[in-house]
Amino acid sequence: MDNFTRRDFNKLAAGSAAVGATTALAPSIVRAQGKKLKVGVLLPKSGPQAQIGQSCQRGADIAPEVLREMFGVEIELMNVDFETKVEEARARAEKLINEGANVLVGPFDSGAAGAIAQVAEQRKIPFVINIAAAPQITEQGYKYTFRNFPTSIDLIRNGLALFRDLFQETKTAPRTAVFMHVNDTFGQSMAGGIKAILPRLDYLPFKVLETISYDPAARDLSVEVAKAKATGAEIVILVSRLNDGILLVREMVKQRYSPMGIVSPGSPGMYEDQFYKALGKYSEYCIANVPWYNPKSKLTQTVQRVFEKKHTDTKLLFHALNAGFTFEALMVCADAFKRAGTNESSALTAAIRSTNIAERVMVGGPIRFNEKGQNTEIGSACIQNRNLRPTVVLPAASAEMKPVFPMPAWDKRS
Repeated sequence: MDNFTRRDFNKLAAGSAAVGATTALAPSIVRAQGKKLKVGVLLPKSGPQAQIGQSCQRGADIAPEVLREMFGVEIELMNVDFETKVEEARARAEKLINEGANVLVGPFDSGAAGAIAQVAEQRKIPFVINIAAAPQITEQGYKYTFRNFPTSIDLIRNGLALFRDLFQETKTAPRTAVFMHVNDTFGQSMAGGIKAILPRLDYLPFKVLETISYDPAARDLSVEVAKAKATGAEIVILVSRLNDGILLVREMVKQRYSPMGIVSPGSPGMYEDQFYKALGKYSEYCIANVPWYNPKSKLTQTVQRVFEKKHTDTKLLFHALNAGFTFEALMVCADAFKRAGTNESSALTAAIRSTNIAERVMVGGPIRFNEKGQNTEIGSACIQNRNLRPTVVLPAASAEMKPVFPMPAWDKRS
């Protein structure tokens, strides 16, 4: 491997010793496994979530190369597209297992994650979720499902706390809001969490005037934007995907609805590369309070070098959440395979359950799973679109720039 040298690995290993049951990443104990680990990677690479699924795939593509150096193991990716359809996710998971997959990874979508988890439990095959936030996925008592991503409740708590920090930092606070959200599994779980949590947060000064849900596959959001504009709300709280986020902003510009800000408490879309390409200057100043990668991590720097060598058309920055969590899901699998010494299901599952990886790509504590298979140690950052790139503006200790709020009106942008 040209970009990831043995010297790079030695430096990474020295600072990346896993705690407890996890194998320390020291060169002296890295040795080849006798078998490959076959990983079924299920992502929505066509349909409404195609762009995001393809972004996740970029993180998967680099994993075998990096993880071979880290753990001395061979990983074979079995990549499939479930077309943003829950029923396809279930069928493809079954097919992957029948074709020899030792572990499943994916799928970005909460509805699909629930379906795959059921298959994994029935077939007794471990399933490591890269991205999917619906809380119920890890509340079913499943033994083979593990999630290295926050639940929607954690996303909301972290995201709403960053609303407060944003208002304090800019000394500006809206008095009214409209909440707009997709009506899929993820959007509904986020809506339920916001409804439960928001009334108890006396540090947020705004009142939600109306909640507006919509289909993430919608091709026209003119009615929904007109309803939001009619409320006169000063801020839009948005739980979106990518394509609908683009449609929504275009329609807001068209209808001349310029709120003080468009802020997500923890959803994808507005930090994606395609969002900038589609909207240009109108993508600027949107804010997403989301889990994010740690650019200071040695592992992140290694992943970035390999990523940008393989994907010369883009930067890791524009795929930070999608590629980062997908890579980490595969890292969990490789680490467990190394420690288990086999790709046999029960041993591999037991090894995943005892995961404790200190050095990681994403912001947060070590990767480890509680009795429900949930990692509870993942934080969020306030990401604002600035100069056509996702930029950390809060917390202050990690900020690359200061936040701008209120955002300039659509017709005041050069």
